[in-house]
Amino acid sequence: MDKSRIGSNFDDFLREEKLLDAVEAAAVKRVLAFQVAQEMKQRQLSKTEMASRMKTSRAAVERLLDPVNTSITLATLGRAAAALGKSLSVGFTERELQRRSAQAARSTVATNQTAKPQATARLKSTRSRS
Repeated sequence: MDKSRIGSNFDDFLREEKLLDAVEAAAVKRVLAFQVAQEMKQRQLSKTEMASRMKTSRAAVERLLDPVNTSITLATLGRAAAALGKSLSVGFTERELQRRSAQAARSTVATNQTAKPQATARLKSTRSRS
């Protein structure tokens, strides 16, 4: 047993193995894919209808909904948000805040598939709230 790891957390391990950035990117993508799928389900949109609204192919929608495919562009995310009546918000955050948000999102998705987890990039409603 490697006693140097006793008392450390999983993020420390991932950082030491130079995997933290990839794991966090994958977590954010999983959250976004989950959010898009939930919005589509709520609006009863098929993948074909979503592709039509996004003015793209059904294969592009499949890639968007694939939780392990992290090669989605901001343009694609923006078109998806617009197709769902939402706007896309992307910003930079401090590393520690981002990590906590990603950890919370991973935990929420893992324990409650009906929750709407938060991540550093979120879909926001464009409808005015009265």
